[in-house]
Amino acid sequence: MSLLRIDDITVQFGGVTAIDQASFEVEAGEITGLIGPNGAGKTTCFNVITGLQKPSAGKVVFDDHDVTRLPVNRRARRGIGRTFQRLEAFGSLTVRDNVRTALDIHHGARGWRRSTAAGADALLERVGIEQYADHRADSVPTGTARLLEVARALACEPRLLLLDEPSSGLDEAETVAFGDLLRELVEEGCSVLLVEHDMDLVMSVCTTLHVLDFGRIIASGDPATIRTDPVVQQAYLGYVEEEAS
Repeated sequence: MSLLRIDDITVQFGGVTAIDQASFEVEAGEITGLIGPNGAGKTTCFNVITGLQKPSAGKVVFDDHDVTRLPVNRRARRGIGRTFQRLEAFGSLTVRDNVRTALDIHHGARGWRRSTAAGADALLERVGIEQYADHRADSVPTGTARLLEVARALACEPRLLLLDEPSSGLDEAETVAFGDLLRELVEEGCSVLLVEHDMDLVMSVCTTLHVLDFGRIIASGDPATIRTDPVVQQAYLGYVEEEAS
């Protein structure tokens, strides 16, 4: 069952078309990948889905409701959460207080009361960075800050979690653990849309992949199909292999 549907989204910045009639779906209970070269429009897609960017044309449907005109906060309350390609942690706050802030806002919106400190620590432990709880967010390694953003997004109990290059800065063991976390989240009912350049991670966790190039969806399918697609290899996967060599 489709949880999110992007219908013919176009985004134009002056004379530049960043997204060109892109359409794809995210199924409930799955990890879906959105991949493509740098500048393909992946983050712009995330901004459209979450309400940070108004599309020039097309619509966003979440849980069978057209949310194209809804503001960011109302989409978040419906269950859309995200992390950012460019880190957006509150640098002067501790890692714990970053998550507590999200918990306070989320619980306040619903009139709930409980210990946000305990809840924050539980989320930090969940993503594996509890040892950094008392560190300022602007002092921790990049990989830790990425995981902090994941914990902060999880504080809002999203039904759909959009992750923008979350493994950047993680070492191999941390990336494996992160993949396990994503699978656990899906088992618990949270669907994931993943933008990521680590193809080993993408191929191991995603059920479906959509490939974006110059703002257009050029292929969709399971990882095995995408890996062998000659159009995708030319546009993206071949490029990645050349960069790695």
